Amino acid sequence: MSTSASDGVLVIGGGVIGLSIAWRAAQRGMRVTLADPAPGSGASHAAAGMITPISEAAYAEKELFRLGRESQRRYPAFAAELTAITGEPVGYRQAGTLQVAYDADDLAVLGEYEALQESFGIPARRLTARECRREEPMLDPSIRGGLLAADDASVDPRLLTGALLAAAAAAGADIIRQPAAEILSAGGRAAGARLGDGTRILARWVVLAAGWSSASIDGLPAGAAPPLRPVKGQILRLRSAPGGPGSPPGLLARSVRGIVRGSSVYLVPRESGELVIGATQEELGADTRVTAGGIWELLRDARTIVPGITELELAEAVAGLRPGTPDNAPVLGPSALPGLVLATGHFRAGVLLAPVTADVIISYLQTQRLPDLAAAFTAQRFAGPAPPPRPRPATPSAPRPRQPSAADGGARP
Repeated sequence: MSTSASDGVLVIGGGVIGLSIAWRAAQRGMRVTLADPAPGSGASHAAAGMITPISEAAYAEKELFRLGRESQRRYPAFAAELTAITGEPVGYRQAGTLQVAYDADDLAVLGEYEALQESFGIPARRLTARECRREEPMLDPSIRGGLLAADDASVDPRLLTGALLAAAAAAGADIIRQPAAEILSAGGRAAGARLGDGTRILARWVVLAAGWSSASIDGLPAGAAPPLRPVKGQILRLRSAPGGPGSPPGLLARSVRGIVRGSSVYLVPRESGELVIGATQEELGADTRVTAGGIWELLRDARTIVPGITELELAEAVAGLRPGTPDNAPVLGPSALPGLVLATGHFRAGVLLAPVTADVIISYLQTQRLPDLAAAFTAQRFAGPAPPPRPRPATPSAPRPRQPSAADGGARP
């Protein structure tokens, strides 16, 4: 069986990126089909949902910061529109992020982070240890200082993908719960895809938004998809017992990012009382096992800065696979195969970049011109032999993992 729409758009991938694109495209009158066997079940399902552009940037990533900052600016209207259309909450909270340092060495890293923030034109609000505990009374007394990013926000990705799915369907998008098995081409141009059940979907535009597996779909000519790899992240969800201490407002009022003996950990509170703790970063291929070592590492560092987490119930431990590129930045816009448009490789920033990515891709589909904001993120930067994957540098946004000590009982996983 095959379906056809000469002016249609086929979106492959139903994470937060693919769903956002499908929704916006359908809103603008395009005939949209989205193919994904289980929308919202991949990296978006595991994500914490922090909207923190400065926290995800490194010294060499000013263009990525600008893209994230613009997406952050668009988020309040994006979230409000989704809720107005669907009646479903998305968990958007603009309460800021407090980044704290545990010891003197961590405080020095925080100073570098402050300099980074100021180099991007974002004045940093430095807090003393006492001021940190005034903002978040449940912090450990050993915390040495912090930085407050008042503009930062968070969203619940599971609520967000549910609302996006409903909004896309309401706008007229056809959601097909099948994987894309093969990209179809005709006349040297992408022409659609064959799905897992044999259905052929024909469309003028094919938007590839299938995360780390985007490059593995059959039928892609050499060089048409960017080099992608899965980067494992383990994450925990805690919740308060009935009548017990909760979060928020009892434990944390805002997201807290901690630097703990060189390691990085974050805690993101939800309105429901859930507290999300994450996340490991492991170059282990397509491995989604939850490991004792990963859980221990997260709980160890989170407990160091917020001891009260030990009173909460462990509700879930999950591992997701982030789509990483050699420079850990997204790939947006046209590919080497005409008609195939890329929207993948968002690494840790898929939730953050969803609004701006959707707007960028829709603008390209309508005008065949990529907005200047996305000019640094085309696939052309990977032309030629693919460089090896670049791990995150030991910058303030991704501190170097601490070395194990005798107190740890041996090497870390």
